[in-house]
Order: sequence, then C-alpha cells, then structure tokens
Amino acid sequence: MKTLDLVSTAVANTFRSKTRTILTVLAIFVGAFTLTITNGLGTGINAFIDSTVSAMGASDALTVTKTSTDATASTAPQKYDPDAISSGRQAGPPGTTSEVTALTDQDITELAAVPGIAKVAPVTSVTIDYVQAPDGDPYVARAGSLVAGQTPQMGAGVAPDDGSQALQVALPDALVEPMGFADADAAVGATVTIAVTDPVRTQHTVEATVTGVTEEAFGSTTTLTTNAALEDALSAAQNTGVPADQLDRYASASATMTAGANVTDVKAALTDAGYTGTTVADQLGTFEAVINGIVLVLNAFAIIALLAASFGIVNTLLMSVQERTREIGLMKAMGMGSVRVFSLFSLEAIFIGLLGSALGAVVAIGVGTAVSAQLATSLFSDLPGLQLIAFDPVSIVVTTLAVMGIAFLAGTLPAARAARADPVESLRYE
Repeated sequence: MKTLDLVSTAVANTFRSKTRTILTVLAIFVGAFTLTITNGLGTGINAFIDSTVSAMGASDALTVTKTSTDATASTAPQKYDPDAISSGRQAGPPGTTSEVTALTDQDITELAAVPGIAKVAPVTSVTIDYVQAPDGDPYVARAGSLVAGQTPQMGAGVAPDDGSQALQVALPDALVEPMGFADADAAVGATVTIAVTDPVRTQHTVEATVTGVTEEAFGSTTTLTTNAALEDALSAAQNTGVPADQLDRYASASATMTAGANVTDVKAALTDAGYTGTTVADQLGTFEAVINGIVLVLNAFAIIALLAASFGIVNTLLMSVQERTREIGLMKAMGMGSVRVFSLFSLEAIFIGLLGSALGAVVAIGVGTAVSAQLATSLFSDLPGLQLIAFDPVSIVVTTLAVMGIAFLAGTLPAARAARADPVESLRYE
C-alpha cells in the first residue's frame, strides 16, 4: 500500500464509528480551544506592553540613581541621611516611598565618563499646580518629561520636540474637553498656562504651546508631556529663591548608551561606579512575568484537558483494533508489514488530533476576535491600542502540532497492538 493510499485509508477508517470519533474530537477540541485562547491572551497583552515600553523609552535608555546604603524600603525608623531624596516611587506597603541618595552635578559628570554611556541628563522634579486654556477653568495636572528615546502614543498632533528651545507640551486626551477644547485637533497649536509654586508659596505661571494630544495608556490620565525647554522653565520658576547650592540635587538621571553597547556590561560598570541603572523593560519585567505566569497556569489546565482527551483516543482506537481484527489479519496475510499496520492506526490517531486542534483553533480565533473587539469598545476603551486576545500564526501552528503529537503518542498503544497481531489468529477471530 502506497503512502497516499495509507493516508486516505486512515482518514476513511476514522469515520467508521462517527459517534465515537466525534466525541473524541470534541474532547480534543476543548483542550485546543483553551490553549489557543490562553496563548492569544498572552500574545495580546505582551504586544500591548511592548508598545507601551516603546512609548515610555528606548531600549538604550537607562534611569540611573545613586546606590543607596539601605536598598530596601521599610516602615521601620531610619537614620537621617542629609543627602537622601525621595524618588517619588512607592516601594513596599502603601504609604511608603523609596529614598535614594541625591545626585549632584559632579555625579552627572562622573556618569558621562562611565564606559558605554553616551549622554547623561539629570531628571528634575516639577510639581504643577494647574494647567489652564484661554478662557477656560484651571485643572490639576502632573508633569511628565520625555524619556530618552520616548515615542508617546499620539491621538492628534506630534510629541513635543526635546531639541527645540520653544516651550512645548502635549495634553492628555482626558483633559481636552474639560479644558474647553472641542476635540483633540482643536487643542493642537493652542497656548496653555501652567502654574507652579515656589518654596515661599508664590505662584508663577509659564505659557506653552500645545503640539499634540497623547492617548491614554498605563500612565496617569492627567499627565502633561513636556519638552526639555518647558521642563527647565517650570523647574526654574518652582525653585525661585532657592540657594544655588541646593539646586544641585536630583533624584535620578537619564542616560543614553552608546551604539552597540551591551546593557548588562553598562549596568555592571554603573554598579562598580556606585550607581544603579534600570531600563523600562526592567521596570515592567515583573508585570510581564505575572502575565506569563497566569497564561502558563491556564495552559496547564488546557494540557490536562488534552491528556484526558488522549484516553479517549486510546479507547477509540483500541475498540477499532478489536472490531477490525479479521481485517488486520487479512491485510497482514496479503503482505502488509507490521510497520505499515502501525502507521495506519497512528495516522488515524494523528487525523483525530488534527480535526480536534483545527476545530478548536478556528473557533477560538472567532470567539477571541469577537470578545477582544467588544472589550476594546467597552471595558478597555480607555486603553487604545489594546487587543486583549491576539493570535500569532506561529503559535497556532505550534499548538496544532503539539496536539497532533499528543494524539500520536496516545495512538501508539493501539497501533502497536494491531502491528503485533498474528494474521492466522486474527483471521480466526469471531
């Protein structure tokens, strides 16, 4: 029997007992459907995280802080450190923030000399009182400067130009209508007033031009995106009257690596110099690990369902072998070798696995796409660009092949039993 004939015979034999085959295929379908959906969930969320990472900063950008002698945040009493400065980030239980040793201009100079570092800029902290459009009401907002390599997700206009000396800002989409603009396009080109307060409670205002409107993502919905010139102007206004020797204090610095530099080597060099460097990927690494862990657990349940389905394949083929005992004996008596008999029943198992996995993948893609589209316009409407369940063709092919592999392994026992059958005894079987 030729290979093509062997395949066509295996396919035809699969449907000899339609009810039994359909029930087995449905069992495989459940596992394949779950695997496809969970993998699609991981693909969609990780793709959104990747796009968010690109919007928050380039892979060659590092946030550098001075290594603290007390690296762990604690609610216990701490010794006073005159050089400590709040990083502004929560670390530990709610209400606690991490503190780092302040960077100075001397530290910025030292960082620029670290091997693999091309450029260093101190990160200044600006607290905004409000932002106000002409003839509009003032609204509370936060300041968020551009990180090196950052590409904000824009809903209208363009991101502020860090190389420009003009004072530029991008408004968050959530503030467009409250500030009195008809839509995002109407806000582009407008002049807004930003207020800050100095240490002696005197309020100062700075005017800036709106270059664009940012879409909502993981960040705060009221964060303004400023360019370097506007950040410097706001910082200068906020620090009016502060002695010059107190201005040289920064919680962190933004460092850009040289082309081709290895991030691990640069981090090691920073550590040796007494600094700590982290990338955006490092900061979001825990979040990705949690998502991947959840997907892994869900995949485990799907694999359990497939293992249960494999017993259905074993049962289906064992009954098929028993029902076709005389037929097997006749095939062997006519010269079909044990290898060919084994291949025939193994192909039946593989075909059952293909049917279940293909059906599960197709239904999962249909259901996942519909659910994702519905959630994008309802529950996750505030997260533009998020496709909760996305499907990777390679992942679907791998899942299908994995299910077929499980089906093949499940079919080896019945196939081996058929291959070992004695033709004389089989022909006598009643």
